[in-house]
Amino acid sequence: MFPQRHWHQIARATVPVIAALLSCIAPAQSEAKDDFAACDGEAGLAVMASPMSPWKGAPLRVMFTAETAIKGELTLTAPDGKIAVTSSERHGGPPYFWFAEVASPAAGTWLATLTREGASSCATVKREFVVAKTAGAPPRPVAKSVWPIRAKWDRETENLYSAWIEKLFDDPIEEQPSWPALHEVLRDKSRNILFNHMGLAEDEKKLIMQPDCADLPYFLRAYFAFKVGLPFGYSKCTRGGGGKAPRCPQWFNIQKEDVPQATGAQKPVQSASNSLFGVFDTASGDEPSRPARPPGLVPGFGYYVRTVVANAVHSGSGRTAADDNNTDYYPVALKAETLRPGTIYADPYGHVLVLVKRVAQTSESAGVFLAVDGQPDGTVARKRFWRGNFLFAQNPSLGGPGFKRFRPIVADNSGTLRRLTNSEISKDADYGDFSLEQSKLGVEDFYDRMDDVMSPEPLDPERAMKETITALEEQVKTRVTSVENGRKYQVGGGATVAIPNGPSIFETTGAWEDFATPSRDLRLLIAIDVVRGFPERVARRADRYAMPKDKTAEDVRSELNRTLANEIVARKFSYTRTDGSQWTLTLKDVIERSKDLEMAYNVNDCAEVRWGAAAKSDEAATCKQRASAEQRAKMEDYRQWFHERRRPLRE
Repeated sequence: MFPQRHWHQIARATVPVIAALLSCIAPAQSEAKDDFAACDGEAGLAVMASPMSPWKGAPLRVMFTAETAIKGELTLTAPDGKIAVTSSERHGGPPYFWFAEVASPAAGTWLATLTREGASSCATVKREFVVAKTAGAPPRPVAKSVWPIRAKWDRETENLYSAWIEKLFDDPIEEQPSWPALHEVLRDKSRNILFNHMGLAEDEKKLIMQPDCADLPYFLRAYFAFKVGLPFGYSKCTRGGGGKAPRCPQWFNIQKEDVPQATGAQKPVQSASNSLFGVFDTASGDEPSRPARPPGLVPGFGYYVRTVVANAVHSGSGRTAADDNNTDYYPVALKAETLRPGTIYADPYGHVLVLVKRVAQTSESAGVFLAVDGQPDGTVARKRFWRGNFLFAQNPSLGGPGFKRFRPIVADNSGTLRRLTNSEISKDADYGDFSLEQSKLGVEDFYDRMDDVMSPEPLDPERAMKETITALEEQVKTRVTSVENGRKYQVGGGATVAIPNGPSIFETTGAWEDFATPSRDLRLLIAIDVVRGFPERVARRADRYAMPKDKTAEDVRSELNRTLANEIVARKFSYTRTDGSQWTLTLKDVIERSKDLEMAYNVNDCAEVRWGAAAKSDEAATCKQRASAEQRAKMEDYRQWFHERRRPLRE
């Protein structure tokens, strides 16, 4: 991922919060406690302890990160010389990391030791931590900054950021975890390494964080930056249109806050947005005034992300042109080394996901990338990379879709924050991963390339077929929740929701955004096509699969079609009808109802209609509500978009 650089250079550059007191000990030089030359060539090695001022009244959490895939063991040794905890579980890849925790550490000097098997140098890495008897002084607010800057973004902090995100959303691959809101994840001590990291009990103050998909990457980045003391910023971007990609003419950061001034004579009007909180513009394009950021680090942070950032960023923030320098994100190459946790995926139609884990290919299963996204109702859910969730298209008017990372923010000689340009990123020893590769790929080339990245070795065709069906099944079950939210809105007395005009059905605010499912249903229809066409795809890319020696590509295609027919009948799910009763469908039912699903996204329709129940059938007998004839007529006009599996271009 990064150009190689020497450990002694890293040691000088790494900030105290991460690498102070770090000692790397070569096998033959155990006495060389500060001999950084022993780790010459070791890049990305970092360690972090939490809380930032360890004391005996709070759990001690320690995390090491590295960029080499070798076995290792992390031990925490207490002041009395006894080993308190040992962990040999290696996470990630890359970066790889080890984590250990002591619930009630004794006061005194603790030693964290990472021993790595087969390391050419720096086989044993040690760091001492002093655990105080009483809590240390927490950080305090500073003038002219939302929070104090104590560290800088570099290779080591980026690795720690990736490791933090992976642990935050980690669950077995066969599960489909979801949370009502991001703050539910952040308040989970078992997941969040940085829980109460600052010593302010900041994660016990009921801070509300409910980002949608466009907000989620910013909320995660801001939270980590706030805890560790790193720079943070965001852009105000257009949404594109007129054949042009979104552009970002304004950039703000924690030292340069956006304080809009309203004239008082202009009346704010709500505009289309993917933000849970909406983006408000006046007739002249100015924003209305808002209350000042409240005093105190924690209240100020909460206000900053929920009100300032959430009301500024939107789906266009991620779809900027690949070669644009004035952006919050920059594109990377499609490699396992670059597609690490924290990398975002901006699809061409406005949806944004955040990578949280890479699962390497094994002899028994294909490789997988897992990601999370936010929904309009604040829900955060994890899902796997596949064509049904990660849409890709090449059209200048849609902007630059694909995988991207946050653009590094640095301080210039005067201390003013700025972003690195694409050229600077390419030359920077801490990054070096800017790439225009994705912008040059066609749709099929993009998905073929991702298949190669996830699973470098040939796949068993039947196993790959079943995993693709599993991905569709997960997507269908996720839709069950969305439709159920709409049903609850109806039975709870929710008012009839106006249908937006034209392309705005995909981008709006309020109850339509919360409970209608046009974007989700379009992705589902594409996913159905992917599953249907998988046998043909295997025949087309026979070199990517471990084809049986005694069978032709046509033989394998026929067998896969039989597997598909059997699997979609066997896989079932249930949804709740209007009267609260359950109705069971198979994946075969969903696939056969594709035509009905082209007009099943309206929140004003009953759940039965939204699952394609035939009129006058037993399934539809409990339906009590339908969209008006006027709304149905509009949906007929828009149906072609769903039938052709395309989002209309922004005018």
